[in-house]
Amino acid sequence: MKFLTVLIFFALSIILQYFWIKYQRHIHLTQQQKWYGVNIDNEIKEKTPSMGGVIFLCLGLLAMFMNFSLDGVIFWTLPIFSGFIGFLDDWLKFRTHTSEGFRSMSKLKVQLILCAVWVMAVFLRGNLGLWPGIWDSWHWLAIPLTFLITAGTINAVNITDGLDGLAAGSFLISLAAMLILIPLNELNSEIMIELFAMTSGFLFFNMRPAKTFMGDTGSHFLGGALAALCVINGRTFAIIPAGFIFIIEMLSSAVQIFTIRKLNRKIFLMAPLHHHFQKLGLDETAVTIRFWLVHSVGAVMLGLLLLSI
Repeated sequence: MKFLTVLIFFALSIILQYFWIKYQRHIHLTQQQKWYGVNIDNEIKEKTPSMGGVIFLCLGLLAMFMNFSLDGVIFWTLPIFSGFIGFLDDWLKFRTHTSEGFRSMSKLKVQLILCAVWVMAVFLRGNLGLWPGIWDSWHWLAIPLTFLITAGTINAVNITDGLDGLAAGSFLISLAAMLILIPLNELNSEIMIELFAMTSGFLFFNMRPAKTFMGDTGSHFLGGALAALCVINGRTFAIIPAGFIFIIEMLSSAVQIFTIRKLNRKIFLMAPLHHHFQKLGLDETAVTIRFWLVHSVGAVMLGLLLLSI
């Protein structure tokens, strides 16, 4: 049955993405590159369909109805609604023919509302926890920490999505880390298989040179899925090893913003970190592969450390 699930979701991902790419090209559904961006291959990237993450939403809805249960619905609610927020952002960019969609603060407010409601639903279900054995007597910290980590994870994956194959490939590595970080019950196994198959199908078209980008739709969906896998299993801290490279990318942006605003200087040539290495002259594929390797090593080291607690 699990083999059949992988086959179905991978095949659907490939087929749906293929026709969605053709339709996006037909209506010129692309995204204008930021004028303050890295400015490498802009002519190519501006012609590349930019909402491949829509297929994640379609397959996420299918997965939810195929394994319909209360825990299943609670899980899929976060990536699907997060992806929908990203979809609205992508659609606004397309309609206005600019690189900016939602205002940053407006989008953040909507994200925070979604995360607050979702975390409370998990809490009421009795699944909330940071990590088995950690702060057993400090349950009151679990809700605010889980809320902040959930919202942070969604945005961290979004920040990482800047090179062909980087975010999708890193997410697959995160799924591999989850095999040892969360219990492999029936629901978790099905969810991870479905996420693996749909992400692999997308990556088939997203490897350099990318035929499509996931856009905010896809990055928000994958960020929500990564957070949800950890949180619904009472292992919110599993995001630290599983999301290692995403955290590094988000911290690099935060440090850059802080130093520019407070010290009037840059730490990196450009943030997030993957653009810093592009500015140093490294090829995009070389940066992506090296980040995958760093993510793998970081996930293993921090995962082993967490499992030893």
